[in-house]
Amino acid sequence: MPADDDKYPTESGRRRFVKGVVGSASLAAVGTGAAASVGVATSASGAGGGLTQFVGIENTDGPAPRGMPLIPVEVGSDGTLSGSFPDTVEDGVAQTEIGGVNYSSAWFQYCGVQTYPGVDPNADQDNTFRVASGAGNTYAWMSDLNAGDPLTVDMFDDYETWGNGIGRSGLGKPALGSWRSVDVSPQETMVVQVMRSTKIQELRQNPPEGVDAEFLRAATTEEGFIAWLNKCTHFCCVPGFKHLAGSAAFGGENAVYCQCHQSVYDPFSPVETSFVALPRPE
Repeated sequence: MPADDDKYPTESGRRRFVKGVVGSASLAAVGTGAAASVGVATSASGAGGGLTQFVGIENTDGPAPRGMPLIPVEVGSDGTLSGSFPDTVEDGVAQTEIGGVNYSSAWFQYCGVQTYPGVDPNADQDNTFRVASGAGNTYAWMSDLNAGDPLTVDMFDDYETWGNGIGRSGLGKPALGSWRSVDVSPQETMVVQVMRSTKIQELRQNPPEGVDAEFLRAATTEEGFIAWLNKCTHFCCVPGFKHLAGSAAFGGENAVYCQCHQSVYDPFSPVETSFVALPRPE
């Protein structure tokens, strides 16, 4: 077979990712082995872990086993956007009750994120959503912003009409951000997506069955903002809402699409479900 032959279609983005994913997996295995040798790999002695109920955006297609967890959004008096982090620490896990939902730091304890500094309830971090490094490569509208700058409401003023030539315009305006990751290495940055949409405003008025309405209204805002941890639950890649033209071939052009293995998520369909969270190393 010629070296450039590939069973994955070019428009899927898989061709670009296969070597990086395999290499990353190998490095991850080495890193975990090294961590185990000094007793800091995830284990039963860590903080949290176990069966965890959470609310996330629904996985609708592809191999991902579940949705990605929501991060409740708060708007400051100056228009700065931030993500609420649970504030009561017990047995090394942060948690708080929002409506009928136990919002917990365990929601983010998967895909290695459980080892990130920002998941530590005692981390010296603010909760501001900030422009992620390389965000301009994903969304042209962010190309003039500096990595680390706070995301603010006025950046999303054109959310009712915004489009980038992928799928339908006017569904919402997304941003690629970081959270609880100031002065943290790129490998340990908590990557998030923040979006403003009229569909979120409508969702607040008519919450779906199976999701605690009080939690949903607390997690989103009247201005139509929603946010989630942007780590695909299948193979820990970083997907995106309306970010890849090739997603149309897989029905993901108006959704959150993961180019690694074609998983699709619906940001307008929050669901309550469960998974087995990994312990956070102590």
